[in-house]
Amino acid sequence: MYTTFMFATGIENSIPTINNGRTRIDQMEKCGHYRLWQTDFDLLKELDIQVLRYGPPLHRTFIGPGRYDWSFADMTFGDLARRDIIPIVDLCHFGVPDWIGNFQNPDFPELFAVYAEAFARRFPWVQLYTPINEMFVCAQFSAAYGWWNEQLRSDTAFVTALKHIVKANVLAMERILKVRPDALFIQSESSEYFHAENPAAIKPAEIMNARRFLSLDLNYGRRVDSEMYEFLMDHGMTRDEYHFFLNRSSLRHHCIMGNDYYVTNEHRVQANGMTKAAGDVFGYDEITRQYYDRYRLPVMHTETNFMEGPTGEEAVDWLWKQWANVLRVRNTGVSVVGFTWYSLTDQMDWDVALRQENNRPTPVGLYDLDRNIRPVGRCYKQLIDAWCDVLPAQSVCLTVPVVRPQDHNEAPVLRHQERLRHMRSKEAKEDEEPVATTQEARR
Repeated sequence: MYTTFMFATGIENSIPTINNGRTRIDQMEKCGHYRLWQTDFDLLKELDIQVLRYGPPLHRTFIGPGRYDWSFADMTFGDLARRDIIPIVDLCHFGVPDWIGNFQNPDFPELFAVYAEAFARRFPWVQLYTPINEMFVCAQFSAAYGWWNEQLRSDTAFVTALKHIVKANVLAMERILKVRPDALFIQSESSEYFHAENPAAIKPAEIMNARRFLSLDLNYGRRVDSEMYEFLMDHGMTRDEYHFFLNRSSLRHHCIMGNDYYVTNEHRVQANGMTKAAGDVFGYDEITRQYYDRYRLPVMHTETNFMEGPTGEEAVDWLWKQWANVLRVRNTGVSVVGFTWYSLTDQMDWDVALRQENNRPTPVGLYDLDRNIRPVGRCYKQLIDAWCDVLPAQSVCLTVPVVRPQDHNEAPVLRHQERLRHMRSKEAKEDEEPVATTQEARR
């Protein structure tokens, strides 16, 4: 068992479409990973990073109903297993294959769940998953802001995208657990806060601060606030759809609350409901505490970065600040199990949130796109070296029962999986009981 604190990075596999679906922004292609994947994996050893947020490109792998092209995944995941690197598998990152269309498609949840199970069966040594990355952000950018994919701007479109995305995530967790009963789900979700600029802005800020929890409330089977319940019902969610999520609450026992924090995650709200960036007013520690108080799950800081500027120290200072925040959260008694600088290399066009294809590098990586290490990469390596042996010895809460790829067939692991499979079977039966009761009442 690998049970120490997880220092991680990621290789982004975002694939949203823009221009009404005509243009796909494929970050793995634009950042050179399809050509340089072996080099990228070599960089992990250079940094002594053993945990990687990573996934196959969905649009290239899931080529039709029940049809898959595993060629790239077989190469890359085979190499990760050989290197004994622990992947947190990111199966859907901001986009779907052309043949599915977009997140308004009601068939998406079941189609995606079948894909998730197929992946789990092909790579049974994989234990950690983020089935769908940043569900709230994906629905917001695609169906409320009109930036990506369906490019719609309405509350009904947002609720439709959100319920389909979260249902797909929940069904994927269920299907993966059929294959790997000790699977753990690290849900990478944006942690947000909305500050009222003046008294007239208090009400819209309150609504936004309630709305930010919707994806995780549904994902973890938590009853939403009354105002959000009315919002969901008024914009297309049915009672049966809502109860689908409530009846899957036992899945939360397999979850770690991954949360992302950037300098853009806090917002100033005006009286008319318009927002602008606020900077890090509360910071990661305070906002994470709000999410933890709501869900009471172990926490992992799953994404952060900062653009390197003229001095070269801007990202270094942000890394230090985020790490100080992680330690503060941990010192208040929250089970913090990992930290992630996202991503391994610079990205492309994130300065405009992938809304335009400018092919302009965004200098936020541990390495630039020529695979030269940045100052923040050197500092992250030093941070890992300094803290990797200290944290587990200081706190029993900073552990998570992760199995290394090379140990997945060991007898103790298989016995543990069998116990969890039995427990999961009992949980599933208990989850079905309220549904049966409701059906009896209707008859």
